[in-house]
Amino acid sequence: MLKILIAEDMAMLRRALAELLSLEADFDVVAEVDRGDEIVPKALAVRPDVAVLDIGLPGMDGITAAAALATAVPDCRVLMLTGLGNPSTLRRALATRATGFLCKDASPDQLVSAIRTVAAGKRFIDPQLAVAALEDVTQPLAPRELEVLRLAAAGEGTAAIADRLFLSAGTVRNYLSSAVVKLGARNRMDAVRIAREGGWI
Repeated sequence: MLKILIAEDMAMLRRALAELLSLEADFDVVAEVDRGDEIVPKALAVRPDVAVLDIGLPGMDGITAAAALATAVPDCRVLMLTGLGNPSTLRRALATRATGFLCKDASPDQLVSAIRTVAAGKRFIDPQLAVAALEDVTQPLAPRELEVLRLAAAGEGTAAIADRLFLSAGTVRNYLSSAVVKLGARNRMDAVRIAREGGWI
């Protein structure tokens, strides 16, 4: 019997997922949570085999929670479930040791198959998203955003960057915020990491 934890903040969708997965004879939904910061404590209590995590959770996003889960309950496999099917999100999720990534518009059969695959210790990545990730090599940042992020990566603070580029501190913060959004990052340092991994800075 596969023990499954579901983390989804939309109550109707969470219940629908639980009901759907309970139809499988070898699946046992042992926990449901609606916040990212509840995932690790609940997983420590129920020791699931697979955690199905939404990415956009309150309290702590699913990708951050997946990284914490990998440390706290290393035997638990993680399947990220998201409506945000962009390649940078996939790369962030895979960096947490999540073994599966599925878009919310996938069919029920795909979801069941994905859970069985990750439970067996194998990777499952939504095929369309995998193709998009391979094709997505375009650097998404504007030249000024890239320049500001490069200086931030070198350890420069907002005021120092503003002085060097003859900008206001507010403008620098706006460029950094824009870079974070475009890269699908959690914060400035995560944006730096993504940009470095992409070979853009």
